[in-house]
Amino acid sequence: MLARIFRPAKTAMQSGRGKTQGWVLEFEPRDARRSDPLMGWTVTSDTESSQVQLGFETKTEAVRYADQHGIAFQLIDPKPVKRIIKAYADNFAFNRKVPWTH
Repeated sequence: MLARIFRPAKTAMQSGRGKTQGWVLEFEPRDARRSDPLMGWTVTSDTESSQVQLGFETKTEAVRYADQHGIAFQLIDPKPVKRIIKAYADNFAFNRKVPWTH
């Protein structure tokens, strides 16, 4: 049983960083998902990988939990966030590369 320990990224619908501060331990699926012939949904018989997510406040807590329970894990560190700091006045700067128009 292999697990991933990672910090979740914000969704496309979020402008803030809510629910991205903690760490998540999530199990890798054992078998591939298949299509249900009646409804057309994708299903799996492995409930552990599709329904179980454990949340932790720190990375060390998640790693310690996996070690104590004998869970092999892959640690995925978050990528650094590249922020472009701009002011509203930069839209009207004289040395702007593309002139501002309506």
